[in-house]
Amino acid sequence: MTDKRPLLRAIFDAAVGAAHPEKILRRHLPPPPRGRVIVLAAGKGAAAMAAVAERHYIDEVGLSPDQISGVATTRHGHAVPTRQVEVIEAGHPVPDEAGMKGAEKSLKLAEGAGADDLVLALISGGGSANWIAPASGISFAQKQQMNKSLLRSGAPISEVNTVRKHLSRIKGGRLARAAYPAQLVTLAVSDVPHDDPATIASGPTVPDGTTLKEARDIIAKYKLQIDDEVRQALDDPRNESVKPDDPAFARARFEIVGKPRDSLDAAIRVAAEAGYEVIDLGADLEGDAREVAAEHAKIALNAQSQGKRVAVISGGELTVTVRGNGRGGPNQEYVLALAELLADHSGIAVLAADTDGADGGAGSPRDPAGAIADEKTFARMRELKLDPKAYLDNNDATTFFEKTGDLLITGPTLTNVNDIRVILVG
Repeated sequence: MTDKRPLLRAIFDAAVGAAHPEKILRRHLPPPPRGRVIVLAAGKGAAAMAAVAERHYIDEVGLSPDQISGVATTRHGHAVPTRQVEVIEAGHPVPDEAGMKGAEKSLKLAEGAGADDLVLALISGGGSANWIAPASGISFAQKQQMNKSLLRSGAPISEVNTVRKHLSRIKGGRLARAAYPAQLVTLAVSDVPHDDPATIASGPTVPDGTTLKEARDIIAKYKLQIDDEVRQALDDPRNESVKPDDPAFARARFEIVGKPRDSLDAAIRVAAEAGYEVIDLGADLEGDAREVAAEHAKIALNAQSQGKRVAVISGGELTVTVRGNGRGGPNQEYVLALAELLADHSGIAVLAADTDGADGGAGSPRDPAGAIADEKTFARMRELKLDPKAYLDNNDATTFFEKTGDLLITGPTLTNVNDIRVILVG
């Protein structure tokens, strides 16, 4: 049996490396303004992106350090050293009070920007949870509970963000409104299927086409229990998001500097160079982790039956419908579902992980990025008499893979371009 784990990890690392701020950001930074550079960053890559921008403007362009200020709000454990930009570590996936502090500071800095200033918004995945500014009349605790309910519902990220945007004072174009009349340039690392600017971090600097009615419909669709104050906020026209004809966007520009497709292509190159025929399923997959795993198992087993040596590679962001009380995330659940389906087959190895280094979890830097499964895993399952279905029923993939020793722990990667899933056959 050939150990495929080093190759699986090399494929994943290539995907992550292709989206690191150090590699992708500098060439997109705009020229310095007549006034100040105000850096407002949010997401798992926020601090790393802010550090790159600082070095560029101070060390390469020659701006005086006192011309640069800002705040970067990032996930706990994702901070890096900066000189002028304050770094705030905040909760993700469930917001905390530090995220509220970061959002309030960001709004205040944006509101203080003048026409000669550049507001440089550096956005990456996780920004929705990191920037928390509840709409008027909603408490932090209510917003936090709403977020938990949405994450447990199995709703795709686009629907989650539709609700978030209508319960916020910073999302859905509102940061752009605060920054006007300053020049506003947003550079984003996309972590959403199809790279929709209005979905990345819930679109704080771009127009939003979703409506209060759509947010209410999503609440009804998933039968979510909400407080009266939340219901009133979703009925209040003042909480409608900012639309394309708003003057807030007169001096605004948005650019995506890192895409899931770029990272998937980097992963594919490594697999192809190792001699695998690649089955590219795309960078924008969505759906329930177990259902997608079942589809991918069929593809892998069909290739194996034909004696093919293939790598089945995909990106996107899957979801988990929480039925139990265990621990895990969509990548671990995907691998666990495959472990159940492929346990009787040799010569197949699987990795699925989030490029940010955290798949579900409780917000700790030591949360698993995902999991690996291969013949070693299947042997341990039999030795320990582990029933994958029982763990799936309890949404407890983390405990399962703790017992088999197959959790993938990477620590913070300082970027986020969705998930990478790889099945090596033959």
